[in-house]
Amino acid sequence: MIKELPESKDPVLGFEVTGKVSLEEEQKLISRVEETLKMYDKVSTLVVLGEEASWGMKAGITDLKWLMSHMDDLDRIAIVSDSKVWEWLIKIDSKFAKMKGIKEKHFEPDDLDDAWEFIRGH
Repeated sequence: MIKELPESKDPVLGFEVTGKVSLEEEQKLISRVEETLKMYDKVSTLVVLGEEASWGMKAGITDLKWLMSHMDDLDRIAIVSDSKVWEWLIKIDSKFAKMKGIKEKHFEPDDLDDAWEFIRGH
């Protein structure tokens, strides 16, 4: 399930992911981001990943395809999770993101306020 967080304010969007994300949910998330991109050159996104967060195959492929074709539209990405795997993946991915001008960082759940500050550019 994907839920938009109430702190979202264009062009800074926050989402919480719990359980398995369906293709329909992924498409709604993409539509929300594309809506924002009609008004702004770039978007920053915070994603809170619950312990059980996962993507179905079709949703995951759709997400990856969209990300690969919209890298120039992304400014900052904050991933909030207590998973060491996500922390490790973001450390690796952030080096590649930096080459595309994207600032990407992992945050622990206790640092959620810091994650919001990061994606707001403060």
